Amino acid sequence: MKTVVPYFISSITKVSLWAVVLVLTACGVKENAQGQGAKAPDVDLHTAVVSENLEAVKQHIAAGSDLNVKDPFGGSSPLISAAVFGKTEAAKLLLNAGVDINFQNNDGSTALHTAAFFCRPEIVKLLLEKNADTTIRNTYGATAYDNVAGPFSELKDVYGMMEQSLGPMGLKLDYAYLEKTRPEIAEMLK
Repeated sequence: MKTVVPYFISSITKVSLWAVVLVLTACGVKENAQGQGAKAPDVDLHTAVVSENLEAVKQHIAAGSDLNVKDPFGGSSPLISAAVFGKTEAAKLLLNAGVDINFQNNDGSTALHTAAFFCRPEIVKLLLEKNADTTIRNTYGATAYDNVAGPFSELKDVYGMMEQSLGPMGLKLDYAYLEKTRPEIAEMLK
């Protein structure tokens, strides 16, 4: 379990910077659309996912936007963003559009690592149904299972830091729910 803590602590700064970028880009940055005839919306894909703007997500899909576009600081994909914020419908759209389900961010974590850590059972189930690789280890040697196998008490402060960093973007964590659900997620990943 010791391998999980460095990943999330090192990511807090990156996530905070990512939050600033999302706020700044929400004012109208377009991604390069590769589709023919369809136009990408004014909102970038990460912002569309986090704000649960499903119409914008659908427009990005139709326009041929890069659905695995990395955020500039942590290198997370829109699917990883959906996992962080529990945006199940956005995750479904992205998965059905063929995103790289095993995409790894700068720390080597996948959407499955993230959905497990934040106890998003619906997203974990979707990822497993789409054959997400449960054996991938991030750069700290942790699998998605490892992220939830240890006691909640060891990571309570990490959850607090993540909530503080991402709270302005809408992340709210229920500690009782996390403590109760971590073993259930671990069981799903066995």
